[in-house]
Amino acid sequence: PAGAEPPVVPWKPPAADPFLQMAQAQAASRPAGLGKRFLARLIDTVVLGAIVGAVAVPLAAKAKTHVDEKIDAARQTGRTVTVWLLDGTTGGYLGALVGALLVVGILYEALPTGKWGRTLGKKLCGLRVCGIESHEAPGFGAALRRWLVYSVLGVLVVGVFNVLWCLFDRPWRQCWHDKAARTFVAR
Repeated sequence: PAGAEPPVVPWKPPAADPFLQMAQAQAASRPAGLGKRFLARLIDTVVLGAIVGAVAVPLAAKAKTHVDEKIDAARQTGRTVTVWLLDGTTGGYLGALVGALLVVGILYEALPTGKWGRTLGKKLCGLRVCGIESHEAPGFGAALRRWLVYSVLGVLVVGVFNVLWCLFDRPWRQCWHDKAARTFVAR
């Protein structure tokens, strides 16, 4: 009849339920295997080392020339003179090298990890870094914290224990730098 309401259509859930997709993604996130993690870290270390090495070679050549000039000047005095290898000039070169390592590390490790959860090595190995709670890319702050803890512990030689920690950690197989950033490496 005219003026009658149309029949009620039952509610259908959307075809792509975002909450269901998020739950499925979290359920599918599992810690990555140690072999793939090692290979990804090896690739990232080689790439980072090559870039920083390209900066280090000219600085090392300048530092060597400076030290050789100081040694030659000391020989010409005819006296026993202490020649310090680390002075204002070589210290400046060392500072420039550390600065290059920080800048390249932030650009190569922290930015891509924070934005996409991956570096080149992780992408090639099919891995990604995820936040423990969100299971998404950790964000720049957490990625920077993760990389700085890894780097500082590596310089202090405690980095061996940091990396080996994932052998014993359960259930996420986190290293210390993952624990500091509240992240894990997923397949």
